Amino acid sequence: MNVSSQSRPAIYFNVHLVSDSTGETLNAVMRAAVAQFDRTIPLEHNYYLVRSDRQLERVMAEIEAAPGVVWYTISDETLRRKLEQFCRQRGIQTLPVLDASIHMLSRHLGLAATERVAGQHALTEDYFQRISAIDFALAHDDGQNVSGLEDADVVILGVSRTSKTPTCVYLANRGVKAGNIPLVPGVPPPPQLFELKSPMIIGLKISIDRLLQIRGNRLRSMKADGVTDYVDQEAVRAEVTEAARLFQRNKWPVIDVSRRSVEETAAAILNKLNERRGWS
Repeated sequence: MNVSSQSRPAIYFNVHLVSDSTGETLNAVMRAAVAQFDRTIPLEHNYYLVRSDRQLERVMAEIEAAPGVVWYTISDETLRRKLEQFCRQRGIQTLPVLDASIHMLSRHLGLAATERVAGQHALTEDYFQRISAIDFALAHDDGQNVSGLEDADVVILGVSRTSKTPTCVYLANRGVKAGNIPLVPGVPPPPQLFELKSPMIIGLKISIDRLLQIRGNRLRSMKADGVTDYVDQEAVRAEVTEAARLFQRNKWPVIDVSRRSVEETAAAILNKLNERRGWS
């Protein structure tokens, strides 16, 4: 007897997206593929602008800690071989997303492909703005360089596992300078946060049940199951409540990410920024 897709439990799996550029191509292809499988939920691990051995070493350590599937767009042949060999030795499936298309065009045109990184991007003012925004997001991720956040367009706040980092990177791909600050239980936000004048400050809220689910999946993917405040229901409830009170006290706009994808959260933030700027 067949089990319907609605009755079987959801399948969670790790997806590592490794790019020497902005990762837009990987994200688009991955989401299109996953949409063909009912009740499957990818746990995304995104690595952007991977262009050196040192950066790749960090990526491979993350892959080893949370095995899954690896999709990549890397032009440098040495880095490609290193990643492929690493995954092959560990039985990890890999997919070079653009290879088939590049090889087909090479055969059709009778030309060899270049190894140009981000070759699909014209070197326009818009392109350099996006790269600058990505650099800003990486430099101001997870509470880093708080003193430089005055130059941000938006500053995102939220408890752990509310997708602050991928949302900032997605916004950066749209040319928006975004930084984020984690809200950690028992640790007050940095005082510089309350002195910011230019950026829009936005809080991300999430339901307790959804947060427990995400954090539990994260621990399982890292093989670190255990009862801690990170997944204790009452501790999480207190953490979420305190964050909500902080947002309310400071009259910061709030976006509920409980059932939103990163793209939907970023779109909501863009709408708020446009409203602030007086755009229709």
